[in-house]
Amino acid sequence: MEGKKVWVVGHKNPDTDSICAAIAYANYKNLVEEDTKTEGAKTVYVPKRAGKVNAETAYVLNYFHMKAPELINDVGTQIKDISIRRTEGVDSHISMKKAWEMMKILKVVTLPVVNKRNKLEGLIVTGDIAKSYMDVYDNSILSIARTPYRNIIETLEGRLLSGNEHGYFVRGKVVVGVGSAAALENAVEPDDLVIIGDREESQLVSIASNCSCMIVTGGFEVSQEVLEAAERREVVVISTPYDTFTTARMINQSMPIKFFMTKENLIYFNMEDYLDELRDAVSKIRHRDFPVVDENQNYVGMFSRRNLLNTQKKQVILVDHNEKSQAVYNIEEAEILEIIDHHRLGSLETMAPVYFRNQPLGCTSTIIYQMYQEKNLEITPEIAGLLCAAILSDTLMFRSPTCTEIDKMAATQLAEIAGIDVREFALKMFEAGSNFDSKTEQEILNQDFKIFHSGTITFGVGQVSAMSETELAKVQKRIQPFLPQMLGEKKLDMIFIMLTDILNESTHLICYGDDAAAVVQQAYRQIPGEEGVLLKGVVSRKKQLIPDLMSTLAERS
Repeated sequence: MEGKKVWVVGHKNPDTDSICAAIAYANYKNLVEEDTKTEGAKTVYVPKRAGKVNAETAYVLNYFHMKAPELINDVGTQIKDISIRRTEGVDSHISMKKAWEMMKILKVVTLPVVNKRNKLEGLIVTGDIAKSYMDVYDNSILSIARTPYRNIIETLEGRLLSGNEHGYFVRGKVVVGVGSAAALENAVEPDDLVIIGDREESQLVSIASNCSCMIVTGGFEVSQEVLEAAERREVVVISTPYDTFTTARMINQSMPIKFFMTKENLIYFNMEDYLDELRDAVSKIRHRDFPVVDENQNYVGMFSRRNLLNTQKKQVILVDHNEKSQAVYNIEEAEILEIIDHHRLGSLETMAPVYFRNQPLGCTSTIIYQMYQEKNLEITPEIAGLLCAAILSDTLMFRSPTCTEIDKMAATQLAEIAGIDVREFALKMFEAGSNFDSKTEQEILNQDFKIFHSGTITFGVGQVSAMSETELAKVQKRIQPFLPQMLGEKKLDMIFIMLTDILNESTHLICYGDDAAAVVQQAYRQIPGEEGVLLKGVVSRKKQLIPDLMSTLAERS
């Protein structure tokens, strides 16, 4: 039996390490879970991604025949995360009496009404039933409501003696057969429903007047002559054990709920709806219970305001980041179980202590490889290939100053397991990532973009890596006009874009925003032109650029 699910996810605008680390770590956790001796349902760890797969990562996944993790944009609590009452939907033709009995048995105040295809048609609440009992209606209400004869039989605990129980009472009024036969003959009109006692003459008069239905009270036997007359005129004859007064009092309870249910402007919610979006709407509605439908608009169940107090947060493990601004939307609503990262400590806070493994290595995947080794877990060639590719990507094939001997050793060992040549594979991977022709300017800018905070300043840093200066020059010409738009959309004070030449180990830094050029000048002792500055030997955002920008901004504050 499958247990709860935990999502393993990297940062927004994911790079190769973020995607590969999520896949490899989810696999690691599932292997560890299989080795546990506990009985019952086990936790299942599922890799996810918080953004689009870039060309470099796509090449890696395709090379090792691995599927990209499913995209998630939000980890906030959804209706599917709360306790939904699986109240079965009812047919709109059932009687008010049956609906009331079902409510008492189920201990609910609302019943969902669905059609044969399980689509929501309406809601019937206790207030509707009270209204049907207490309001004064004229004697035509039963036919106006198109009451099924089977409802009348069920409500009055009766027996069908003649006619079709699947028919409907659709015309005429309800007549209580009191007084003489002559008086009854004047009172009964065609298609009426007659409630009558043990009076054969009056029964025959009612049939002769073309009533559509005759209810014989008191449980009395009906003569063969009366039944034959009823058969000839297709009159429905029902026998009930109740006396005439009780029958007349109860018969309105046989009306179908369709006549009283709420069917216009129905308030319902989808399984995928987020609680932070619906709480306000729910607070303004007088209903106690609300129906839920799935993505195909099929009825699923009900939830109440009380259910909103008992929610099950999504459980997640974060890899390759620990900054709130880089995490998937609504991360504060999720329960973070673990963080595996190699970056500086960021702004993310947790409600409870978590397992946090942070090492000063060039790549998160190096840490994950160590964890496989520590548990003596087998690494398949596919997983080894992903881990190796992530290390090569994050360290720019060992050129980045963030790269350590541990990263190099891990990549070499993983390459052997995966059956690849490090240099040959890295060059092909970088080449795939350097093809920007099929990407829009927005996709290029967002493919590896992270947001940081320093005091009151919020700034973003993107990195675009390529194998040649020519390719980077083309990219710069395309993206530079879009920086003002990006600054406004992301509500940033400054933007810095690193155009990194992998082979020449240098970065052309573009800056935009108030004081952005001044910050670069102070940090690197170079005056940026309209096209930025060249930073030789700078290839790492994490170790070479962010620390310099942070310290400069701190000095200026």
